[in-house]
Parts: sequence; structure tokens; C-alpha cells
Amino acid sequence: MSQRPVTAPAALVSISVPVQGELRPIVAEVAAKLAEFLKRDGDVAGFATALDALTERVAPGVGQAEITFEFREAENGLLITARCGGRTSEVRCPLPA
Repeated sequence: MSQRPVTAPAALVSISVPVQGELRPIVAEVAAKLAEFLKRDGDVAGFATALDALTERVAPGVGQAEITFEFREAENGLLITARCGGRTSEVRCPLPA
């Protein structure tokens, strides 16, 4: 009996923005809209905090680089993956039912 490999669900949205600048705060708003799309409540401030923590892990002190955020639906939440300069980190943001 063979087992099937577990695959991650496809990203709902992938967005790349400069690490620093005016566009990064928009990513928290995108996360809140995705939560709304999933028929769940999402807190923009909570997403902003999670995104800031991810940015610090994958792009500490990086000036002009771009950071890519991918959003996936996860059990009871939203899984956010950040990639920058060969580093990757993720966080699960719970969403109320």
C-alpha cells in the first residue's frame, strides 16, 4: 500500500512588495480581505503585527529588497509565508469562525 505525499494547498494570493516603503502596510489589508473572502473575521492590526514579525525574520536590515508574502487557507486560520533573500518563514493567523 503506497502513501500519497501530503501537498500544501495552493496559495490564494501571492504579493511582492519592497521591504521598506509605503506598500508593505497594504499587505495587512490584503490579509483582512482574504479573511473576509473566507467568510471569517480578520483584524488588520493583528495581521500587521504578524507580517512585521515575519519581515524581521526573513529580511532583517534589508533595505531595497523585495519580500513576497503568500497566503493559504489553513485549518481555522490563514497561513502566511514570507520569502526574501533566500530566507523563508511562516505564521498561522487564527480566524474566528
